[in-house]
Amino acid sequence: MNAPGGSLLAAENLHKAYGPTMALAGAEFSIHPGEVVAVMGPSGSGKSTLLHCLAGIVTPDSGSIMYDGRELATMSDARRSELRRSEFGFVFQFGQLVPELTCVENVALPLRLNGTPRKQAERTALGWMERLEVDDLGKKRPGEVSGGQGQRVAVARSLVTSPRVVFADEPTGALDSLNGERVMELLTEAARSASTAVVLVTHEARVAAYSDREIVVRDGKSRDMERAI
Repeated sequence: MNAPGGSLLAAENLHKAYGPTMALAGAEFSIHPGEVVAVMGPSGSGKSTLLHCLAGIVTPDSGSIMYDGRELATMSDARRSELRRSEFGFVFQFGQLVPELTCVENVALPLRLNGTPRKQAERTALGWMERLEVDDLGKKRPGEVSGGQGQRVAVARSLVTSPRVVFADEPTGALDSLNGERVMELLTEAARSASTAVVLVTHEARVAAYSDREIVVRDGKSRDMERAI
């Protein structure tokens, strides 16, 4: 596969079936460093499956995924896990913070899992929390903060390892419009300033508006709207 020039992550002709259900049927994708690409489509269109394949969580039945010039499918499970710990970041719809940990401990967790000493990890975590405007919540637990605050903590956690790609799956789906817009502003500003690519799965046009480019997935196939014009 020849990835589009300068692409950090690119997929070509992806197929993935779950039993008789075809989730992906020739989907394609590409993203450059610092670019925010929205993956849009109705429920069941295959957009979350595409994200999971791009992140190395799910292996496609066929097709190619190149990350930084390397084929994801030929990497060992251990290497893909290492990528998800250090070079990939994740934001989910409901944040998925660890309730027993404080907010700063949650943000520091990816660094701690990579062996960073606690004080150093928490210093770095507080720096990202300040950028996401939640540094005053460091000692609180997730159950003590609002949904919007918790999602900003989750965004800080996704960026704390300075990943090259952040995968955001419906990151504002559980928030009201005002909180959702603030989360998107902070996520995209922080990612672009760090040249981090963001793969943004959403079904909401107002969320996709924060992206540089939109890819629509329907019936397992993808369409790059910029190239379609």
